[in-house]
Amino acid sequence: MSLNANVNSNVKKLPVELILDARALLGEGPSWDAPSGTLYWVDIEGNAVHLFDPERRTDRAIDVGQMVGCVVPRASGGAVITLETGFYALDPATGRLDLIVDPEPDRPENRFNDGKCDAAGRLWAGTTRIAHDRPEGTLYCLDTAGVCHPRRGEVLISNGLAWSLDQQTMYFIDSPTQRVVAFPFNLETGTLGEPRTVIEVPPSMGGPDGMTIDEEGMLWIALWDGWRVTRWDPRSGQLLAEIPMPVARPTSCVFGGPTLEDRYITSARTRMPDTELARQPLAGGLFHCRPGVRGTATQAYAG
Repeated sequence: MSLNANVNSNVKKLPVELILDARALLGEGPSWDAPSGTLYWVDIEGNAVHLFDPERRTDRAIDVGQMVGCVVPRASGGAVITLETGFYALDPATGRLDLIVDPEPDRPENRFNDGKCDAAGRLWAGTTRIAHDRPEGTLYCLDTAGVCHPRRGEVLISNGLAWSLDQQTMYFIDSPTQRVVAFPFNLETGTLGEPRTVIEVPPSMGGPDGMTIDEEGMLWIALWDGWRVTRWDPRSGQLLAEIPMPVARPTSCVFGGPTLEDRYITSARTRMPDTELARQPLAGGLFHCRPGVRGTATQAYAG
């Protein structure tokens, strides 16, 4: 049974710092490339994949020419990204893009949004209508042979993904539903069972966006227009902790660093009037905190 959040003074508050004043329009999709010690992230509306070096605090942007939904490391080298026109292999050294597959050539009004790899190295990513006005998106699974399988239809804004520590559950967010659902998950076949709701986010807290899971099996969810990143227990639906943010629109988060103790958080400033940007000048920045719990590793695409 899912429970609504019980917001009270016992919820732990955690500090956060700005590490890059990126001013991204729609920062999203962070992933950690452990071999290179690089944080990948994207600016969806800025048409850019970013490579951030936490040691030097330097950032390099690659213009990919289209809205980009997510980026993940590739086990064989480079990265895989999602664009408006499908899944692509990216060579970060040269910026070269090679199409893997476009599952929606007949839907130019759609684009990809968030995505992440499971423990078998498949890439899961969902589409959304650019206008976000009708549930015509689909959650896809790109297998390691480069074949794309639709797994869930009638999605409005496909967003956060995470897998339980035993790999038997996949968590998923369709943002306007204000819910996290849990699918029974078969790691061997990459198939899903019937979903059940495990977390309900009150609209007053903001909209659930990107998500990750820590070593204790707790879910961390960025809340769009909620000024916070939150930690939840998916077994009880209870809100456990918050990272208060200096920006209204945190979008996603990932664990990184040599010990997976570092938390990186993306944010957005898209469609904000000047008066609002004056109130939150760090909107679109990249943030960091150490929440006191280790995370789980970013899985690379194995194809």
